[in-house]
Amino acid sequence: MDWTALWLTLRLAVCTTGVLFVVGLPIGYWLATSKWRGKFLVEAVVALPLVLPPTVIGFYILMATGPNNIVGRLYESVTGGLLPFSFPGLVVGSVLYNLPFTVRPFTSAFAAVDRRLVEASWCLGVSHIETFFRIVLPLAWLGVLTGLVLTFAHTVGEFGVVLMIGGNIPGVTRTLSISIYDNVQSLNYKAAGQTALFLVGFSFSVLGVMYALQRRFLTI
Repeated sequence: MDWTALWLTLRLAVCTTGVLFVVGLPIGYWLATSKWRGKFLVEAVVALPLVLPPTVIGFYILMATGPNNIVGRLYESVTGGLLPFSFPGLVVGSVLYNLPFTVRPFTSAFAAVDRRLVEASWCLGVSHIETFFRIVLPLAWLGVLTGLVLTFAHTVGEFGVVLMIGGNIPGVTRTLSISIYDNVQSLNYKAAGQTALFLVGFSFSVLGVMYALQRRFLTI
């Protein structure tokens, strides 16, 4: 087991989940409540990573964050480094790639909240933001938790986007999925099998806990 790659993978998953928790809440709530006719365009953009090959997403992110584009130049001027083939670059790519795994469960959970409770809160003089955190989020927390768990588990197993944006730099961009690929390339099937088995067990455990929690709280 490549413990450095494991630590890097967990860091990436935590950072991605944290960023998408903050970013996904307003996007998911807006998609669940907005009556704008063009909302389907935003929904299509959010869901795009579900149908695009990871290499395509990784390629465009790589080009957009490179030193020849405004995002890459701006990042370099502020930090002195480059986004491609760096851990921050992995986070950017992972956030964009995992956006639908966070936002879609968030949107479904917010849409299921009884609108009458929200409107009653507004009528009592509670602000929109306070209503969201006191009424909407507590009622939708199970869907929010589902989105976060799916995002974390999916990030742990990422390969295509990680390889395109980060390459294979030990201790910097080499995640567990890249480690498996390297071991297979070098015919080290034993090490590849151990890491693959760990990922299977980890993913199964995370999903098992999530479904157990859902079953428990839905029956209360």
